Amino acid sequence: MKPPITLLTDFGTGDYFVAAMKGVILSYNPSAHIVDITHEIPAQDIEAAAFTLFAAYSAFPNGTIHVAVVDPGVGSGRRAILIKVDSQFFVGPDNGIFSYVCDVSKPKVFHVTDPIWFRRPVSDTFHGRDVFAPIAAWLSLGLTPKRLGKEIDDYVRLPSLHPETNLDGTISGRVIHIDHFGNCVTNITANELTNELIDAGLRLTIREHQVETFHRFFAAETNVNKFFCVWGSAGFLEIAARNNSAAKLLNVKRGDSVVAASVR
Repeated sequence: MKPPITLLTDFGTGDYFVAAMKGVILSYNPSAHIVDITHEIPAQDIEAAAFTLFAAYSAFPNGTIHVAVVDPGVGSGRRAILIKVDSQFFVGPDNGIFSYVCDVSKPKVFHVTDPIWFRRPVSDTFHGRDVFAPIAAWLSLGLTPKRLGKEIDDYVRLPSLHPETNLDGTISGRVIHIDHFGNCVTNITANELTNELIDAGLRLTIREHQVETFHRFFAAETNVNKFFCVWGSAGFLEIAARNNSAAKLLNVKRGDSVVAASVR
């Protein structure tokens, strides 16, 4: 079976948008295998889309084509881009949606401009159907990125996914995602926060709250209002509360600062 084409959007499932994108892909390539990552990204929330795509893409096989459309600038001058990262492809608007994937790799980015690769006529309000779905379909049929567009290096980036390690040894990070359960996903990874540092005694500070407990899993034996840290499945340090929403209890939002420091 050929590698799949995935779809990630903020379109929801109550309208025709997702079905229309799938219909266009299948019109070009009837044997395409289409997988939905999600269509429930909050409306126009590029950062949420960037995180979700980053957390999901590595689970897919080589050659997978990811179409991500959260596109507040549809119809404007923002570019349509195609990105090759290792052995996978990403198609969507040049608005930062692929930032986190690019942060951990050496991407090759292509600007697709030739209308020969688009569905005609192109709607000013639905590039997911008329621009990005056809590009993905052409890729699935074997066309190369260089055939479809011109390589560029000035694509739009969100703030870096990587935290900063300060001269005093503290780690300055931020909350990059709050999941369905209210867990606060930070951008701190084991590259910055090693087991040796944790074992030596560490304190996480977020919105004047301090978290010093680390657990291996969410079902830890602790009070429901007691916060703790856990390594999440996406590879990031998360702040959680047993059977409760840490985000609500802490009044945390995405972008809030998180500082990790030694208690000794």
